Amino acid sequence: MVNDEDRNRVAGGDATRHPEFELARWAAENMPPEERARATVFTSGEHCPMCSAAHGWVGLGRIVYVSSAAQTAQWLAELGVPPAPVRPIPVQDIAPDVEVEGPIPELEEAIHALHRQFHAGA
Repeated sequence: MVNDEDRNRVAGGDATRHPEFELARWAAENMPPEERARATVFTSGEHCPMCSAAHGWVGLGRIVYVSSAAQTAQWLAELGVPPAPVRPIPVQDIAPDVEVEGPIPELEEAIHALHRQFHAGA
C-alpha cells in the first residue's frame, strides 16, 4: 500500500503540477495494472479535466473527493478569483469508467474555509 500526501505546486508557473497528475505518472511507472485498478485516490477537491484524463489513462481505481469542481469554482468566484482556463468538468464526463464518490457534505465546509483562508492571504 502506498500512502502519500501532496498539494498543487503551480506557483512556479507550471499549471500542470497537480498532485493527482503526478500520482498518475508515478502509478504508471511503479504499479502493475491490476494494482492500479484496485487503488483509491482521496482528494480534497474533484480532479480537474487534466487529472481526470491522466487517472483514466493509467487505469487508476476509485476517486473519493470532498468538494466538487463546480463547488470549488463557485467558491473561488465568490472570492473574486479569476476563473481557471479549463472548465470544471466532472470526472465521470472525462473518465466514465472511473468509480467516483463525492462530494462529502460533512467535510465541505472545512475545504471551503481553507480556500477562504488561502485567498485571504494571497
